[in-house]
Amino acid sequence: MKHHKLYISLLTVILLTSCTSKHFEKTNDGIVLSIFQPKDGGLNKLHLQVLGNELIHVSATPENEFPKDSSLIIVPNIKTVLFNVSEEGDTITLSTETLKVLISIKDGGIKFKDEDGKLILAEKSGGGKSFKPITVEGTKGYSVRQIFESPKDEAFYGLGQHQSDEFNYKDKSEELFQYNTKVSVPFIVSNKNYGLLWDSYSLSRFGDSRPYEQLHTVFKLYDKNGEIGGLTGTYSAPENGGMNLVRKEASIFFEDKESIKNLPENFPLKNANVVYEGDIEAPESGEYKFILYYAGYIQVYLNNELVVPERWRTAWNPNGYKFSMNLEAGKRLPLRIEWKPNGATSYCGLRVRTPQLSEEKNNQIWWSEMNKKMDYYFVYGNTMDEIIKGYRTLTGKSQIMPKWAMGYWQSRERYKTEDDILSNLKEFRDRKISIDNIVLDWNYWEENAWGSHKFDAERFPDPKGMVDSIHAMNAKMMISVWPKFYRTTEHFKEFDEKGWMYQQAIKDSIRDWVGPGYIGSFYDAYSADARKLFWKQIYDNLYPLGVDAWWMDASEPNVLDCTDMDYRKSLQGPTALGSSTQYFNTYALMNAEAIYNGQRSVEPNRRVFLLTRSGFAGLQRYSTATWSGDIATRWEDMKAQISAGLNFAVSGIPYWTMDIGGFCVEDRYVAAQLEYDKNGKENPDYKEWRELNTRWHQFGAFAPLYRSHGQFPFREPWNVAPKGHPAYESILYYNQLRYRLMPYIYTMAGRTYFDDYTIMRPLVMDFSNDKKVENISDQFMFGSSLMVCPVYDYEARNRDVYVPNGKGWYNFYSGQYIEGGQTLNVEAPYERIPLFIPAGSIIPMGPEIQYTDEKPADTIVLYVYKGKDGSFELYEDEGSNYDYEKGQYATIPFTYNETNGTLTIGNRKGEFKGMLKNRKFVIVSVSKENPKPFIFDAKGQEVTYNGQKQTIKLK
Repeated sequence: MKHHKLYISLLTVILLTSCTSKHFEKTNDGIVLSIFQPKDGGLNKLHLQVLGNELIHVSATPENEFPKDSSLIIVPNIKTVLFNVSEEGDTITLSTETLKVLISIKDGGIKFKDEDGKLILAEKSGGGKSFKPITVEGTKGYSVRQIFESPKDEAFYGLGQHQSDEFNYKDKSEELFQYNTKVSVPFIVSNKNYGLLWDSYSLSRFGDSRPYEQLHTVFKLYDKNGEIGGLTGTYSAPENGGMNLVRKEASIFFEDKESIKNLPENFPLKNANVVYEGDIEAPESGEYKFILYYAGYIQVYLNNELVVPERWRTAWNPNGYKFSMNLEAGKRLPLRIEWKPNGATSYCGLRVRTPQLSEEKNNQIWWSEMNKKMDYYFVYGNTMDEIIKGYRTLTGKSQIMPKWAMGYWQSRERYKTEDDILSNLKEFRDRKISIDNIVLDWNYWEENAWGSHKFDAERFPDPKGMVDSIHAMNAKMMISVWPKFYRTTEHFKEFDEKGWMYQQAIKDSIRDWVGPGYIGSFYDAYSADARKLFWKQIYDNLYPLGVDAWWMDASEPNVLDCTDMDYRKSLQGPTALGSSTQYFNTYALMNAEAIYNGQRSVEPNRRVFLLTRSGFAGLQRYSTATWSGDIATRWEDMKAQISAGLNFAVSGIPYWTMDIGGFCVEDRYVAAQLEYDKNGKENPDYKEWRELNTRWHQFGAFAPLYRSHGQFPFREPWNVAPKGHPAYESILYYNQLRYRLMPYIYTMAGRTYFDDYTIMRPLVMDFSNDKKVENISDQFMFGSSLMVCPVYDYEARNRDVYVPNGKGWYNFYSGQYIEGGQTLNVEAPYERIPLFIPAGSIIPMGPEIQYTDEKPADTIVLYVYKGKDGSFELYEDEGSNYDYEKGQYATIPFTYNETNGTLTIGNRKGEFKGMLKNRKFVIVSVSKENPKPFIFDAKGQEVTYNGQKQTIKLK
C-alpha cells in the first residue's frame, strides 16, 4: 500500500511539473500563490513550503515578491518530502503522506487537516492575516497579525518562561519580549495535535494583539471623594518625620526610569506607605484584563475583593502579574492599591485591556511589531513529544549535556575571592555532600575592568591554580561571562574600532551600579565577525585556565535595567542585520552561537555547556540551558517557577533551571540571618527562610538541572541550617536521591538527543486522554516514572494531588498502591514532598557517589512497579565528548511483562570507550499486594549481567 501511495505521489508530481495553473506556481519544495487583496495591507502572495510530512512553512507578503532573507531559527538543508498538489473549484490542496493543506484561491485562507480529512487548525475565515506598514530607521517592514480559529476546548502551552504563574494560555495573552526573569519563545503546542512556531524576532504578542492601556484612557476615574478625573494618591513616610502628600493620579504608571519621574518629587519613597484609591467606571461590559507592575510590597483590591494578595520584588528588578475581572458598563467599582516601596527608586504600575476585539476573542492570535513578511511553521503530531520532535527538526537537535551537568551545582552571588570558592567546595567534600559544579559569578575582575576577562590579582592571585584545585577536588567550574564591556578596556576598543559595539549607552554616558559607576555597552552579537571576536577574547583569556562551562548573564541583552521599550531598542541597536525593532528578541540565540561554535572549532570533541538568562527558539542546538533569572525569595515565586519551567520545556528547550531559594532576598530574611549569627536563635523569619529553602530544594532536585544560587543569606546547605536540623537533613536526602537516580537522569539526557525527549513534563504530555490534567500546573513528571508534587505554602504539611487516570500509582516513600483518576489530600511532612510512580515503571538506581563520574554503576538497583507492562532503556556513554554523534554509546533494554510476571534484560547494543562490560542488577519488585518503599541499597533478586539477554521471573 505504501509503494502504491508513493507511485501516485510521484505521478502527481510529474503531472504537475508538466502543467500550469493560473492560480499557483509549483516549486521543488512547495507552491507559491498570488492572492490579490487590494485593500491596504492586503495579502498578495503566499508560499507554502513542505519541510516534512508533518511540517509546513507558511510565508505571506503584501508585496509582489518575497524579500530575500533567511531565518535565524530554522536550520538549513532540511530534507523535503514528496507532496501532491490538486485544484478543485476555489481550493488548492497540498497533500503529504499525513497532511492535507487546503488553500482558498479567493482569500488565501489555510486549513490544515489530517490524512482522513479531520480539521486540525484553520486560519480565520478570510485568511486572518493583516499587514500594517512600518518604517524604522529608514527600513520598511510590516506589523503583522495572524488569527487562527480555536475551539472552546483547546489548550495552549509553551511561549517560553514567564512569571505570572499561568499555564494553559487558552483565552490568556502574553507579551513576548526578553527581560530579566522573562524568556520569550514564540512556539506553542496545542492539545489538538499540532504546534505552531511563529518566526518573528520583534516584540510580539500572543492571545491579544493590543498593548495594555493606561487606566484613564479606558475608565472614568473618581478619587476617594467621588470627584472625577483620577484616583487619590496618598504618600506617607513614617520613617521620615511622618511626611504626607496627597494628590490626584490620572494614571498609575511609574514603570521605568522615565515614568518614575512623575512620582512626587523629593519624596522619600523607601519604606513609605502609598495608597492609590477611588472608583473606576467601565465604558462597556465584559472581561477586563489588568497587568500589575511592582517593586516592593503590593496588594490590590477591586470591588472590595483582594484580587492580588501581597506580592514582593526587590526595588531594582520589578515583576509583572496579571489578573482579570468582569465589569459592567457604567457601574462604578472601588479600586485600592496598597504599595510599600523598599528602595529609594521603585516602580509601580497598573494598566488594562478592554474586552477583546470580537474578531480575536476566543481565537489564537499572533502579532509582531516589525517583520519583512509573515512566517509561521505548522507542526503536526499525534503526541506532544512528536510535536516537539518536529520543532527540533526545524530548529535543531538538543545536545546531550555533559554528564557532570546533571549533578548538583553550588553558586553564590558571589564568591569574592579564590579562598571563598575553594574553601566552600572543600566543605562539600569534607561533609560528603555530593556536588559536581561550583560557579564563579560576576566581578572577579578589577572593579573598573568589566569585559577584560582578567582576574583581580589581589582577590584571585592564581586563577589557573584555582581551577586546577577545583578539578583536583573532582568538580567543574562555570564562570560568568557577560557580553558587556567598559569602554576603557582593550576588548571594548577591539569591538568599537570595527563598529561592533552598541553606541547609545556610550553617547548617553550611562553608568552602571558598580563603585562610582562606569560607562560601557554591549557588543553586537548579530555580526558574525563580532561573535568570532567575542569567542577569541574568551579563548585567549579564560579558556587556557581550564574553565568547564560558560554562564552568559544578562543576555536579553540587559544594557540598562528598567527602561521603556523604545529606549531599550536604542540601547541594543542598530544591529548588523538591521533595526533592533526587527531584531529585538534573538540576542541570546546569537550570543550562544558565538560560544558553541567557538569552542567546537578549537576543541570539537569536548562537550560545550552554556547557561544563559535569556533564550529563543533554537537555543537547544547550541548546548545551552536557561535559568529563570533574578527571581524573588517568596513562596509565590517558587510556585510560579513550576509553571514557568513546564511551559519552557514544552517550548522545545529541554534544559532549564532556577535559583533554588530565589535570588533577590527580602530584607526580613537578611535581618533574620544577621540576628541568628549574633545569638544562634531561630527567630520566626529565619525559621521561614529555612523552610522555604528546604521546599525549594525538594522541588529543584527534580528540575532538569539542579542548581542553588542567590544573594545573602548564603545557600550552601550548612549555611541554610546545621547538621541535624530537618532543613539540612532534607536537603541532603534529595541531593543523595538526585545522585542515586543518575542512571535514570542521564538516560533522559540521552533521550533529549536521540528521541527529542523532554525531561520536565507537564502531566498533559503523558496523560493527554485525561482532561483533568490540562490545567494542572503544580505537578509534573520527571521523566516517565516520577510524578513530582512540590509544596509551596509555608507550614503546609499536606497538599492535594491528582493522580491521573489510565494507570495505577505507587507512593514513592511507602510503595502503597493508589488507583488513578482521583484527587487525594496527601501528607507532606517538612522533610518530604509527595512523589508518585506509575504502574509499569522501571527505575534504575545507582550507587552512592560524590560526583557523577566517581565510579561506574557496577551495581544497579532496578525498581519494577507491577500492574502494567513496562519498559526502560538504559543509556550510557563517556559523558564528556561528542562520540555519541558517531554511534559510540550503549543501551540496555528492560521489559516487564505483567501477564507472565517476568523482567527481560535485553542484549546490550553498542559500545564506547571504557564501557562497563559486566555488572550486577538487584531487582526490587513492587506490587499492590507487596508494597515496598523506594530506599537506597535495597535488597532484591540479584542478576549478573554480561550484555547478553536474560529473562527473570519476578518474586
